[in-house]
Amino acid sequence: MDLTPTPEMLAFRDEVREFLKAHAADFSAGQAKDVFAWQRLLIEHGYAARTIPKAYGGYGAEPDILKSRIIAEEFIAAGAPRGMAGQGISMLAPTLLEVGSEEQKTRWIGPTLRGEIIWCQGYSEPGAGSDLASLQTKAVEDGSDFLISGSKIWTSTAAQAQMMFCLVRTEPDAAKHEGISYVLIPMSTPGIEVRPLKTMTGSAEFNEVFFTDVRVAQDQVVGGRGRGWFVANTTLKHERGMLGDPNATEARLGALIELMKGEVVDGQRIIDNPVFRDRLMQLQGRAMAMKFNGLRLITAQLTQEPVGVAGLVVKLQGCELNHQIAALAIDALGELGILYHDGPHLRARGTWQRSYMFDLGLIIGGGTAQIQKNIISERGLGMPREPKPAVL
Repeated sequence: MDLTPTPEMLAFRDEVREFLKAHAADFSAGQAKDVFAWQRLLIEHGYAARTIPKAYGGYGAEPDILKSRIIAEEFIAAGAPRGMAGQGISMLAPTLLEVGSEEQKTRWIGPTLRGEIIWCQGYSEPGAGSDLASLQTKAVEDGSDFLISGSKIWTSTAAQAQMMFCLVRTEPDAAKHEGISYVLIPMSTPGIEVRPLKTMTGSAEFNEVFFTDVRVAQDQVVGGRGRGWFVANTTLKHERGMLGDPNATEARLGALIELMKGEVVDGQRIIDNPVFRDRLMQLQGRAMAMKFNGLRLITAQLTQEPVGVAGLVVKLQGCELNHQIAALAIDALGELGILYHDGPHLRARGTWQRSYMFDLGLIIGGGTAQIQKNIISERGLGMPREPKPAVL
């Protein structure tokens, strides 16, 4: 495609810059800002939820690759957040747009985009992680409702969420992939218990969730009863895109560059050290490839062409690259890189240390790196399926 800026694109870039100059100055100063008000302002101007129809709480613009890229570039340059993200906004909302009923779209997308509803994802179970379709949480009919019993694990934000999108087995006699339904569950429903799981970051980012005869209306099934595996894969597609967001990686790389410019050893900036600079350039090259692959995916989406391997590499590429960016930041900090929690020598409030540990988990979460490589080889490159181990 032709990336030469037109007068219209130049005018749009000026428009975005003026918005950021007027509204985002306090972010660069590190001051707190009302994230909900910021999200509403971004939606109002079309810098968040840009292509989601107004009827569902979005801005309602037509998809435009160059304008999307301009918005990303200017927000990164200004050090301003692109607005809220997460499981509800980045995963559930686009899923409902694709396969939800009109009532579900109208009821849930708008409040979710505005941050009024926090969602969590009920997928993994103690015995169903990489083999997700083996899930055993069951939903039994009781009049017009389901009674749900079972458990989920590694459930991010379950302790804060008001709602969960959850996979349950509604047809116990159906084939493994065909007996699953995708259900929306209020977390305040009696019978739900949330237990936090503390990770090596020191925080409880994940949770266990237990269901004991949790009553949920059958009209909260998305995409039709027994079609949960199809709906779940729609959500997983958006999850992989969220975890491999090239704009987030580009912003993180920019923060790394600023860190390396500011840290000094023996009178020399870290960025001027040839060993560190070489590592940085390798990461820059991979981040650029990731950015242009993202443009390829947007183009394919607009032209309704299959994305092939280009779409399958996103999660693997993004999570591993983000972890390696954090690793270089830790190394650039030297002995200060091992600091954690509070202290006079802590840099950036310890975000690099936390990112380094948390991002290691993301290489596993959302589909492990090993599973992602199998998907790329089998679905993308047409290679034979991995052989099953022999049962002795």
